[in-house]
Amino acid sequence: MAYWLFKTEPSCYSYENLEHDKKSTWDGVTNALALKYLRQIRKGDQALIYHTGDVRAVIGIAEISSEPYVDPKLNDPKLVVVDLKPKRRLGKPITLAEIKANNEFQDFLLVKMGRLSVMPVTDHQWKLLVG
Repeated sequence: MAYWLFKTEPSCYSYENLEHDKKSTWDGVTNALALKYLRQIRKGDQALIYHTGDVRAVIGIAEISSEPYVDPKLNDPKLVVVDLKPKRRLGKPITLAEIKANNEFQDFLLVKMGRLSVMPVTDHQWKLLVG
């Protein structure tokens, strides 16, 4: 199993929306590096859901419920999506400021490449963030 972080603007689609919907398709990714990572995701992997904008915090955990597949809305083989379902909301959001304040996250792509919408999370980073 691998770990990932997905970024979303909560006014567009929030973790609360995912909880309400019970499942969702993660689409809209167009950045080449983010798409590369999205293609590496496998069913059963776990993803941190990070809210951008004014929130800037990890809010919850989702489970990937499909292998990557071509976005059916766009039918462009370069653009893939995955399905996911909510696993659990964090008891307390983990803010970007808290992450940046911890030297153990200096190599975390969330800190190094903040605009990337899909990124891997190492086992060590995952354990530090959610146990």
